[in-house]
Amino acid sequence: MIELVSAERCITCDKCIKVCPTNVFDRGEGGIPVLARRDDCQTCFQCEANCPADALYVAPLTRPLPDGSTARDEEHLDRTGLLGSYRRHIGWGRGRTPGALRAVGPSLGPPGAKEASPPITS
Repeated sequence: MIELVSAERCITCDKCIKVCPTNVFDRGEGGIPVLARRDDCQTCFQCEANCPADALYVAPLTRPLPDGSTARDEEHLDRTGLLGSYRRHIGWGRGRTPGALRAVGPSLGPPGAKEASPPITS
């Protein structure tokens, strides 16, 4: 569930507002998104994945955490590397290796091929 929008990091691009399938965000003062309908969050991570400033944190839970939770403490999330961590993990963003290029498993050839295809190198 979405737990934090960093007003300090946010660049007011509205991507989180546009990609949210359940309309959790409203555009707040100065363009900073506010969590208007947190209980509607489906924990899909689309907002965090699409935030180019790593300004969001979605906890991997389907219900809100208590008010005193460290998941709502921006300094803690930044210090522990959790702020924007989903986007970093999937490799979205400048200078990051896309998750698909880090996937582990056997090389797959085209359908019907007897040999594996060469590894992807680009």
